[in-house]
Amino acid sequence: MSYETILFETRKNIALITLNRPEVLNGLNEQMIVDIRDALNESDGNPEVKAVIITGSGKAFCSGADLSQAGDQSSPDTVQLSPGDYIANFMYEQTNPLILEITRHRKPIIGAVNGTVAGGGVGLALAPDIVIASRSASFVQVFGPQLGIVPDMGTTWFLPRLIGHARSMALALTGDKLSAEKASEWGLIWKCVDDDELMDECFNLAEKLAGGPPLVYPYMKRVFSQSQKNSLQEQLDLETESQRVLCSTEDFMEGAIAFMGKRKPNFKGK
Repeated sequence: MSYETILFETRKNIALITLNRPEVLNGLNEQMIVDIRDALNESDGNPEVKAVIITGSGKAFCSGADLSQAGDQSSPDTVQLSPGDYIANFMYEQTNPLILEITRHRKPIIGAVNGTVAGGGVGLALAPDIVIASRSASFVQVFGPQLGIVPDMGTTWFLPRLIGHARSMALALTGDKLSAEKASEWGLIWKCVDDDELMDECFNLAEKLAGGPPLVYPYMKRVFSQSQKNSLQEQLDLETESQRVLCSTEDFMEGAIAFMGKRKPNFKGK
């Protein structure tokens, strides 16, 4: 499949999705969101792909929505809506599903965050399972101070769960830039590395995850996401039902035998 706004390739068993509109700092337009979603679906359905990396080309990971195209209703077939209704429909139909598809992808996804991350790009950057940023990267909430709107693309869900209410509100209200190093110190991301080490670090991690037990990844995502709303009893029940399924797999038996034999397991996804 060919794409207009992203680059998509597979290296061995790792899929690489690169946002590729560097002239607008990888600002999100409708075509880019469609392309990312299609690439996620392609990687999810490809049994050879075991892990996914998302990054950006040029000087930015993603600068958020491409405001030059926001609210474009130039098509003669478009029913004219208020700007707010148009944006809300776009979010329901495109950006919200994109974030959910990243978090629900059956394979581990790594965010390789390079350069500027602004607006909705912050939500996109934080949606992957593990986020590694280059030292020159920064996160900035432009919604409130510059646009008079609330953060979106899941930003208001991710931020307080990762760094707490006080820090999240301060970043959203002031629009202050958060460096990658500080983001790592606060626990917003997994790691900050030198710029020239970013992709090697992400590919090494992806290879490690690709050699892991593929059946566990969807369950791992589910138990951690559900823990944010579950009571302790509900979470214990969810852990129990997950183990009921996973402990009946060949991979679990292989893992147990390998653990006792002090060797590396050979998982087959069965």
